[in-house]
Amino acid sequence: MLNVLSLWARVVVASAHAEVDEACDQLAKPASYDEQVQQDFLANYVALATSLSPIHGPIPHKAGRGAIGVDVAMIPPLGCGQRYVLEWTKTEDTNKSPVVPRPRITFAFQPVGQLVYPYAGVAILPGGEFFGTRNFLVSGEFGAGLYLGPRFQLGARVHGTLQRTLGDIATAYDEGEPAYADLYLASSVGADLHLGWELTGEGKGPTVTPYLALGVTDVTTFFWIGDDSVVPNNLHPYLGPSASVGLDALFFDRVRVAGEFYAAPGGHSLPDPNAATVTNGAFSRYGNLYTARVRLAYEL
Repeated sequence: MLNVLSLWARVVVASAHAEVDEACDQLAKPASYDEQVQQDFLANYVALATSLSPIHGPIPHKAGRGAIGVDVAMIPPLGCGQRYVLEWTKTEDTNKSPVVPRPRITFAFQPVGQLVYPYAGVAILPGGEFFGTRNFLVSGEFGAGLYLGPRFQLGARVHGTLQRTLGDIATAYDEGEPAYADLYLASSVGADLHLGWELTGEGKGPTVTPYLALGVTDVTTFFWIGDDSVVPNNLHPYLGPSASVGLDALFFDRVRVAGEFYAAPGGHSLPDPNAATVTNGAFSRYGNLYTARVRLAYEL
């Protein structure tokens, strides 16, 4: 995740080197290449990677119960097309951090009117060092679900995440130059419509809930480069659809395991009329993410 930020910083600041990964040196610069598109994509990509998707069904627990555990969000490696920078003159190694882990707690409250089941959750990654930088993440969610029949669940949720990364993200451009701390801030907020189908095992079997969540996510980013105080502008912060499809299972009435496929297929806000790629898939080029996320928790 944080090495992606290093690439983003170099998109907008000149470098004295022109190093190209041997795996990418035969890739020709496409006619649609645009520095602003590349910069905005990378800024949005990091924030989307830390957004708080459900990883649970519309009714995550029985009333009065909760769970404590850990989420792991996978970060797909970027290909050569997103690793070239500075007018396609160099590449960066962006694929060193494959996951974002964070502890997560969820709790289901007593039903409202014996029909609606509200719940809340929080996930925090403390501000410790992670891949050479100090990171702080805090996420929260609030939702409610109800049963339509004995098995079908319908729900809605809102979620939000704040991220702060402090460290030598942009890095020095020449050997021997001092390292300066850079600052990356990001937030994501969203809302989902949540559908699920509860499958209760016979006897001591697990309770499994396949689910689908469809919603919208909005991203805001800020990046300050410490050595020269440059603040690159994200002209197309992500505002677009998001979706999750997964399974939430409870084993032995205590062990909760869930996994999902998460997609943010494309979107942007504050469109830049001077961007060189108004057409040709600009909607998704300013930001998109397809990934998997898993959760392991102990039911309380």
